[in-house]
Amino acid sequence: MTGFLQRLFPHPLLTVLLAIVWVLLQNEVTAGMVVFGLILGIIIPAMTAVWWPDRPSSIRLGRMFSYGLIVIWDILVANVEVAWIVLTVPNSKLKPAWIVVPLELTQPEAITVLAGTITLTPGTVSADLSTEGHSLLVHVLHTDDPDGVRDEIKTRYEGRLLEIFT
Repeated sequence: MTGFLQRLFPHPLLTVLLAIVWVLLQNEVTAGMVVFGLILGIIIPAMTAVWWPDRPSSIRLGRMFSYGLIVIWDILVANVEVAWIVLTVPNSKLKPAWIVVPLELTQPEAITVLAGTITLTPGTVSADLSTEGHSLLVHVLHTDDPDGVRDEIKTRYEGRLLEIFT
């Protein structure tokens, strides 16, 4: 039975996430939408499982939840900071920077979450992943300390992702 359940639910968390997102996109919670969301949540991961051969064996959900809260907070703070920069710093005084962030992360899913986090945070964009996957190229809108930005990304985000994806 375990093999059958593994084939039916190859990504159980993705199944739940897809069902929740489907219901949220519908703007109303009805039994039909919940059932349809669950059907989508079962079919989509089952059909795409072949392209996920090395998925993470375990993810610490509690730490992922706290990581999500930190990211949401950082997005809110960065929105205010970017608005302040746009309103008060003349273009001639902006100090944009390209920063190479060396990675300790090795799992593609973890690197994707890190790159997405950086891009979701206003004022920063993940621009490229090195061919070997050992570093990210990040553009920062305005900084006096590129090394500080790199170190903050590594400690605030990558360090937590290392704990989540182990």
